[in-house]
Formats: sequence, C-alpha cells, structure tokens
Amino acid sequence: MGGSTIEGLLKTNIITADNIIVSDPIHETLNRFAELGTSVTNDNAVAAESGDIVMVFVKPWLVEQVLKGIKDVMDYSRQILVVVAAGVKSTDILSWMRKDSEKVANPPLFLAIPNIAIAQLASMTFVVPIGADNEATRKVTEVFEAMGKVLITDERHLPAGTTLASCGIAYAMRYLRAASEGGVELGFKANEAKEIVMQTMKGAVELLEASGLHPEAAIDLVTTPGGVTIKGLNEMEHAGFTSAVIRGLKAGM
Repeated sequence: MGGSTIEGLLKTNIITADNIIVSDPIHETLNRFAELGTSVTNDNAVAAESGDIVMVFVKPWLVEQVLKGIKDVMDYSRQILVVVAAGVKSTDILSWMRKDSEKVANPPLFLAIPNIAIAQLASMTFVVPIGADNEATRKVTEVFEAMGKVLITDERHLPAGTTLASCGIAYAMRYLRAASEGGVELGFKANEAKEIVMQTMKGAVELLEASGLHPEAAIDLVTTPGGVTIKGLNEMEHAGFTSAVIRGLKAGM
C-alpha cells in the first residue's frame, strides 16, 4: 500500500518527487523510487525527521517497532503522523509515541485506510483524525483527495470501511473474474470478455454517479417483465448472490 500511495502521489500536482522521502529495507524498492526522483533511505528515522507529514505503511505487527524507532526524531509541534495499518488502535499508537520529556506529548495523528487503486488516483480512503485540529485535517484530506475520494469517519467505523473498500476492491475483482469466465463460456475470447466486463462495471459506476440513483432503481431501468435481465438476476439470487456478498463483508470485520 505504501508503494501504491507513492505512485499515486507522483501522479498528482500537490507534491513533487524531490519532496518525498521513501524508507524501505528492500533495495529493489528503493531503487525503483529513486529512479522516479524521490529521495530514498533504509533508515526510518532519517525519513521521518524532516517530513511535514510522516506516513507509516507497515504490517500491523510492525507498527509498534517502527513508531518507537522514529518518535525521538519527530517534532510533534510541526509534524503530522499518518498510520496506515488495519486493526491498530489509536490508544496504542499514542502510547508508543508519547514523549514524557516534551510539552507536546503526541503529534496530530490520523488513521488512514486507502485501497490499491490509490496508485491510479481512484482510491476510496477512510481517514480518522485523532487529536488533530482542522488545519491538520485539511492537509491530510487534501493529500488523499488528490488520489481519489475521502471519507472522514471515526475509529469505530474504520474496520467496516476497511472491509467495504480496501478488501472490497478484491471482491469487485472477483466478480470481474467470474463474469469474464462466464463470457468465455458464452463464446468470447478471454481478453475480450475481460474488457467487456470492465467497461460494463465502469459504465455502471458512472451512471450511478451521474444520476444519483440507488442501484436498485437503476436495475429497474434495465429489467423488463419476462426479460433476460430479471431471469439472470433471479438465478444469481437463488444461488445466494446478495447473501454471499454481505457474509463476505461481515467476515472481514
């Protein structure tokens, strides 16, 4: 997710490559982003020391280790911390970042969950401000809005947002795969079927965005009495389509 976010940032006009510092233990990753013009290092503290916004993208079980390794170099009076790691609580993050020797105990904190479409400036990103003022929230929102849509929410709703949008992009792709395989069975070549389904999905999204219709209302525009669309929909429902989607989403909570 960190790499996808950097790829997205480099496609925006809100920040230039020479203002991005990437830290990663993998040399191949550093080389890739160095070629794109960013500064690179394998020392997290070096990357965290100078940034106005410090973004931490690591697996949940590594968050504590990484945060404790950078807190001493951070200036909480001017820097913003964004943590992208599913399931890590803000109370834990704040305890790991606390500096008893300073007047400012914690930096403005944001929990954020994008999805991998952020690389194409098409993410649905959830942002949770923790102890952050309006100006800090504006800055962080501006960054993520340049790479898709943003919903400011509370920490209680973050797991739901994760399964609906971050995991959800995989669920959408699974439908795309299934429909593409069906297209092959119907007689199209594999690549043709994939292109057909992708354009159909894109069209469905753009139609709903332009019209503001509820999906069921838009479905009613397509279905005719005794027609093939309603027959296909009913067969999917007989197989548990809607129930399977809801159960899959709830399983990710």
